[in-house]
Amino acid sequence: VQLQASGGGLVQAGGSLRLSCAASERTFNIIVMGWFRQPPGKEREFVANIRRSGGTTNYAESVKGRFTISRDNANNTVYLQMNSLKPEDTAVYYCAARISFESRWPTLHVSDYNYWGQGTLVTVSS
Repeated sequence: VQLQASGGGLVQAGGSLRLSCAASERTFNIIVMGWFRQPPGKEREFVANIRRSGGTTNYAESVKGRFTISRDNANNTVYLQMNSLKPEDTAVYYCAARISFESRWPTLHVSDYNYWGQGTLVTVSS
């Protein structure tokens, strides 16, 4: 399974971007999909995730109320709508998938995911 992330770019503070992540093939064992980000010089951190079944979500405190994760199971795609962007949101954003029979919910850690996209850069200017 390959994950293709897109939608990054340069935006001014207060603006919006929508990231997309498409899986290369359908698999009913993509049990959770998530977004992580890695700011310059920092470690990769959890942003949001969503369960394939039921659509339950988690968000990092820093993005709650501003970011929304959603999914299109028919097209094996997950989205991250990012509003009210701040300079501290600047990072490379990675989508990830957990393909397993066990969710490890809330599935917040890098080690919980076994497939990763290539990353897309989001730059928020002040």
